[in-house]
Amino acid sequence: MQEPNQYLATRLRALRKERGWSLDRCASETGVSKAMLGQIERGESSPTIATLWKIAGGFHTSLSTFLEPTPEPHPGPLYRQAATLRQQPAGDGMLVAPLFPFEGRFGFEMLELTLLPGYERRSDPHDSGVIEHVIVQRGAMELLLEGQWQPLAPGAAVRFHADQPHGYRNPGTEPAVFYNLIHYPAT
Repeated sequence: MQEPNQYLATRLRALRKERGWSLDRCASETGVSKAMLGQIERGESSPTIATLWKIAGGFHTSLSTFLEPTPEPHPGPLYRQAATLRQQPAGDGMLVAPLFPFEGRFGFEMLELTLLPGYERRSDPHDSGVIEHVIVQRGAMELLLEGQWQPLAPGAAVRFHADQPHGYRNPGTEPAVFYNLIHYPAT
């Protein structure tokens, strides 16, 4: 398996070429500077989660598209271990483990996200029809919905339309871990 930065570089370049986009067009679609996109494609930069989300949004694709390859279909169970998948892009305050990367046949990706103490992430709206499911596993966190921060304790579960601004934060002193199942409408 490729190193995360190398996989990201290869995947970004391939998607851009598939669409026939120049770096200028890619920058326009994603809201990420041409210089940063070039650095990512050359493997010279490790973007933050916020930047990865912008890139995914500009391509109208899942975040996990840029984290690891889609698993090959197979008839048996697929076992995954969060500890071996966990990444911390660019030293960001959020750790990401793509438990089940996006597969078109299922229409979703499932991530384990860890918010380090004091971390806050505000997300731009996703494409119309994207639904997120948040299930708090450990620690306390807050979820920004409809302009209000909602406190969530372990065991709390929330489903919401992600085609609106939303966010996640950890106001505490311990890491907060949650599962995020993101469903994408069929295209």
